Amino acid sequence: MPAYPIDQKLVIAVSSSALFDLSESDKVFRENGAKAYKEFQEAHLDKVLNKGVAFPFIRRFLSINDHFPELKPVEVVLLSRNSTTTGRRVFRSIRHYGLDISRAAFLTGSSPFPYIPAFNASLFLSQNEADVKSAINVNYPAGIVMPSKVNDDETDVELRVAFDFDGVIADDEAETVYKQGDLNDFEQHETSKQTTPHNPGPLADLFRKLAGIQRLETEAQKRDASYKRVLRTAIVTARNAPSHERVITTLESWGVWADETFFLGGMEKNRILGVLKPHMFFDDQRTHLLPTGDNVPMVHIPFGVANSANKSE
Repeated sequence: MPAYPIDQKLVIAVSSSALFDLSESDKVFRENGAKAYKEFQEAHLDKVLNKGVAFPFIRRFLSINDHFPELKPVEVVLLSRNSTTTGRRVFRSIRHYGLDISRAAFLTGSSPFPYIPAFNASLFLSQNEADVKSAINVNYPAGIVMPSKVNDDETDVELRVAFDFDGVIADDEAETVYKQGDLNDFEQHETSKQTTPHNPGPLADLFRKLAGIQRLETEAQKRDASYKRVLRTAIVTARNAPSHERVITTLESWGVWADETFFLGGMEKNRILGVLKPHMFFDDQRTHLLPTGDNVPMVHIPFGVANSANKSE
């Protein structure tokens, strides 16, 4: 069976600074300018970059292809503001770590977000807030990788991905009702529409395509009972009963599911995330993305009413 063409793959785009720790070279750029930065990178071409916050997630994501070598259903592309000089160092580090990444765009200072659809990316991970917000404003799927301790346990081969629901998987309709009223208004609204699916949010395509990987793994288990799943998905939402009904309605209408779903009713999400230990957690509200003792890698999705007051940031 031939490998999927890129327009049928689950593609994730990642910036150089999300994949690797470029803080040392970024400091050179800020303090001494572009020429010194270029010279620094040329002098350190063969110095391997340390892992960045998104590295453990990306490494495990790419490992899905190891389980489906004929299909190769996933791909990672590099979208970078850096020059090709920095690109040489980045690709040497990619090769050092054995990551199967071959496609890239280096824009030498320009924002890479316009190229998200060109690479068929269902997600763009970056530490550059301006790039991510620009992408979200034109309805491209993107998230800001928040600072976090990098912990890449190579004995842990499972990929755990967790999502908030409103403003991430679904649109911000319900969140808008809550912001304009109160919890009672929200629950009444969602109960009255419990049989009506939500419209897709910025990461709906990512979630749907992850469900496609889950189906591949289900088929693999049917063929071989010893097959061990790589991917584990979770939804961690502040909703509780009865507003949980519309979440289920939405997922069922899309033909997708999550392995684990948590309806917390306002509990702190960190209590769950500290146990689940996802390799990436996506949420539209920064208040849910505060650092934890477990240093869970977190991504802010600056979408919808929860972020309307921060458009100019």
